Amino acid sequence: MHYLSIHKEEWDKALEQLLLSYNIFAPVKNEYSLDYELIRFDHVSEITYNEPKPATSLKNLFLPVKENVTTERPTEKPRIIIGVPNCDIEGLGLLDEIYLDRDFTDQLYKNNRGNTILIASDCFGIQEHCHCLSYGVKPYTVEKADLAVIYLDDEIIIRVISFRGEELVSKITDIKPLTNKGTLDAIEKEHNKTEDLLRSSNKGLPDYAATGLLVQNANTEIWEKYSSTCVSCGACTTICPTCTCFLLIDKPGFEKVKQLDACQFPGFERVAGGEDSLFELHNRFRNRYMCKYVWKPAKFNSIACTGCGRCIEACIGKINKNELFMELT
Repeated sequence: MHYLSIHKEEWDKALEQLLLSYNIFAPVKNEYSLDYELIRFDHVSEITYNEPKPATSLKNLFLPVKENVTTERPTEKPRIIIGVPNCDIEGLGLLDEIYLDRDFTDQLYKNNRGNTILIASDCFGIQEHCHCLSYGVKPYTVEKADLAVIYLDDEIIIRVISFRGEELVSKITDIKPLTNKGTLDAIEKEHNKTEDLLRSSNKGLPDYAATGLLVQNANTEIWEKYSSTCVSCGACTTICPTCTCFLLIDKPGFEKVKQLDACQFPGFERVAGGEDSLFELHNRFRNRYMCKYVWKPAKFNSIACTGCGRCIEACIGKINKNELFMELT
């Protein structure tokens, strides 16, 4: 891992050249939110760096809400995704374990992963519900992505992480090794500042392993209390970087459509005979936390909650899972 530097104006020109060969997705801010957009030539200068976090999780760029899994697809241009926060990069680790399993590989997901270069973005600052550090996730990326970018003093600083990242930057002229130690010190200072903010705003929040024990031993009353305003919309699961449940829907002509599903939907576990172990709302509500903090950690190496806080922000019922966990401590 090493650092390179390029002037912001030259970086924008480089991205314009890369647009000839790649589709580029990056976060762009509007009056309502910050979210990923397909970048056009006249949008390159509008890309936002080092701000947490796109409203949509990275998952949606690898697992569409709905896709036909039986029809042939035209060959697509390779793509670059810029500005990915580390909470999403870490979330992709779990998706890789599930969908790139050696015995049950999802070919469409594999194609998307192989066709994508990931450029992370260090978070300088936090949003109200960010709590990645509580679960051991740093607000900056040093692995699993290909590159990371920092926009500082009209310079783009590039952290080269993978061989694919090295190959990409080799195509960019006017890029040079970073030799100014003061710039590295400034980056580290921003990292420390962001981590201090995360610690301060999440005092008392249990870590990932402790949360699993709390969830597993919680009584029915706590689930009934916090699910009382839940409307079973499924927003928390569909926006989550690591929730991956789906349906396979048969269509005429032997076609199959893969569609995102959510454990918070009524009927999620209903079987042909009509039995439904999650019929009661508080049981569906508990199921999600058991999945994230107990069952998935027992099966996979990657964590199933990366502390992005999107589920809290998306909840129509104003349910704050962190308040639930704090009450359990």
